[in-house]
Amino acid sequence: MTSDAPHSALDLPAQDAARLRRAAWLQVAADLVWPVQALCIASIIGGWAAGTTAQAPAWIAGFVAAGLARAGLNTLSGQWLFALAEDVVTRHRAALLERESRLLGPRMASAELAALHSDKIPLLAPCLMRYRPAMLRVRLVPVAFLGVVFPLSWIAALVLLVAGPLIPVFMALVGMAAKDASTRQMAEIGDMNRLLIDRIAALPDARLLGGLARSRAAFADSAERLRARTMAVLRIAFLSSTVLELFAAIGVAMVAVYVGFSLLGEIGIGAWATPLTITEGVFILLIAPEFFQPLRDLAAAWHDKAAAESVADELATLEQRPATAVLGRGERADPLPGPATIRVQRARLHRGAQVIALPDINLEPGESLALVGPSGAGKTSMIEALAGLLPLDEGMIDVAGVPLDDRNADAWRARVGLVPQVVHLPDLPLRRFLDPHDTGADPRPALQQAQADRIVAALPEGLETRLGEGGAGVSGGEARRLMLARALLSGADVILADEPTADLDPETGARIIAALRDAGRRGHTVIAATHDPALAEAMGRYVDVGGGPA
Repeated sequence: MTSDAPHSALDLPAQDAARLRRAAWLQVAADLVWPVQALCIASIIGGWAAGTTAQAPAWIAGFVAAGLARAGLNTLSGQWLFALAEDVVTRHRAALLERESRLLGPRMASAELAALHSDKIPLLAPCLMRYRPAMLRVRLVPVAFLGVVFPLSWIAALVLLVAGPLIPVFMALVGMAAKDASTRQMAEIGDMNRLLIDRIAALPDARLLGGLARSRAAFADSAERLRARTMAVLRIAFLSSTVLELFAAIGVAMVAVYVGFSLLGEIGIGAWATPLTITEGVFILLIAPEFFQPLRDLAAAWHDKAAAESVADELATLEQRPATAVLGRGERADPLPGPATIRVQRARLHRGAQVIALPDINLEPGESLALVGPSGAGKTSMIEALAGLLPLDEGMIDVAGVPLDDRNADAWRARVGLVPQVVHLPDLPLRRFLDPHDTGADPRPALQQAQADRIVAALPEGLETRLGEGGAGVSGGEARRLMLARALLSGADVILADEPTADLDPETGARIIAALRDAGRRGHTVIAATHDPALAEAMGRYVDVGGGPA
């Protein structure tokens, strides 16, 4: 079965490729208008030299009309190319965010994701707007210009024919160096963004520990490396442009020398009509620079191609990275109807290269269960599978009386409150974070149930405090209790907690256990993955993920 889907960021779908070709052909048509303008100018100068100016107004009108046509073609082509580039950039940005938001397992650091989304993906646009059209122009326009010069002077055509290919040959020589330099620059941009985010997140600790000077020094070193990478790219770009302009200038100069000496009568060969007329000589002089213009434009866009290829390689590497997409679309949905029952039978799934067999369980609404077992046995994977995040390879998970699959995972998650081991908080006021469905409900009862009301009372702005992604101002155990309060306030009747007491002091752990036990008494179905015997005992029932029911 064939597909129009692109295999890399620079491989366009059929529809977009057709749009690009149409826009590029408009540029070719605009270039081919120039011989008409050149003929008008040459005829005016030739007539003036001959003392006949009667036809000058007609030639001037022709020049203006051709110029307007050329400007219109270039403007329309630019609009089409800009719209296409915007569509491609928008599509790749959306695909990147969609992929990263729905993947489990190793993800990009937020700083690297931001750099790729905001700084790197837009570098695809210049390649589409400049390099791709220039490639078509290079194939056609110089050949057409040779076709109009050769009937007038075979020597001028020969000079252009010899000088023109030197430009693409030199571009091929610098191409590999340009791409390598662009790749290193792109990597340094991502590294610097990641370092910046890390240093900002660690700023309170750095101030307390007196590490601000070291942080500034590390950031200055990263900035210096990025400067060096950028200058390396610019050096290659400027050097290649200089050499290419030199070749073009030499070619134009040689044509000008030949035309000048021909008009002076010093050279009597090379023109089909002897001697070369002023009109023909001026026409050839006007054509010669435009013969090299598509080659100049291609050379100027060569760096755009190198940068775009570096970005495309990075996107392709991300696409090939092994990862598992969550079930559903991650969108808000109405809660799945039915009692909050959970049944697992003969379930197996992959987590990377590991195959994990999940124990069979059967929970009725309001029951509590602890998942125990050694590290790496699959407790976290089972929590994520029960939340509809990890798809199964074999077996089944029934929730609310129906098989959990891609069609109902969002609706099932509307009934689930997930308390992960590592809590990431968005940059929102705590009041909004605790109320994910924007119901406007008072969060204080849920905070009291989760034994988190004192946490909020100790914050400087209470419920209006912004904790940030790092949860600055609360400990890990406090963040988990806030997550539990969020689950309770959201109306979730199933609570899935992953190692809720891990790395906590006994007092904080006891509060988490009490909050989960209280949620069970209030009718919530509670499943907790844990190494903590106290939590396992509090749940009243447990299964060994590594071995089966205990």
